[in-house]
Amino acid sequence: MTIWGKIIGSATGFALGGPIGALLGGVAGHALDKFKTKQKLPEELALKQIGFTIGVIVLSAKMAKADGKVTKSEIQAFKEKINVPDNEIKNVARLWDQAKKTTDGFEVYAKQISYILEKNSSVLEELLNLLVIIAEADGKITNREKIYLKEVSNIFGFSDQDFERICSSKLNENINPYKTLGVSIDTPLEEIKDKWKALAIKHHPDRLIAQGIPKDIIETNTYILKEINNAWDLIKNKKCYYDA
Repeated sequence: MTIWGKIIGSATGFALGGPIGALLGGVAGHALDKFKTKQKLPEELALKQIGFTIGVIVLSAKMAKADGKVTKSEIQAFKEKINVPDNEIKNVARLWDQAKKTTDGFEVYAKQISYILEKNSSVLEELLNLLVIIAEADGKITNREKIYLKEVSNIFGFSDQDFERICSSKLNENINPYKTLGVSIDTPLEEIKDKWKALAIKHHPDRLIAQGIPKDIIETNTYILKEINNAWDLIKNKKCYYDA
């Protein structure tokens, strides 16, 4: 059974408290014990994995509400990129609809998730990256979606530069590799290399799993690491020509 079955299908809520706990029912504290026992995880890591999983669903639902519509492409992207098995789609969809209907704003959920996963962390960056992928699954990110993503980014503790780097279009084959690494074209090559190494370590799958991303999800989501490595290859081989 995947993390979806263990979390979404096995209980109506978790010992998370706050708006997420209220959304899920907040009373099934035994679900946390059951999950961490089966996964042989410390309680803190179990909470982070649950927080990440629920965060993707809730913030995606709130983004759909902000945009005013949900396209088939976005639904398909959510299913494929977040690695939801067919037999859990109904459970995930039920929570998605519940989150979309609630009168609570997305801010309260984003704040709780940023507290659970720690502000400005690589795990939150991966979560924001997934939201970007889902938003542009239909070929573009609308202005409302970008405003929403920017506000989530701010709550997560990312700078404007970080946001632009994370939001660099996954659909654009001519993506600026300097922007991907958060450097300028005038940055010395050795400094760019150091930045690449630091980012590659920060976004290595093993490190992300240890910090709270469920293995089920990370297996199909190594986009940031691929972009980082590709950007460095382009720059070191002088195969890119961009203005500063």
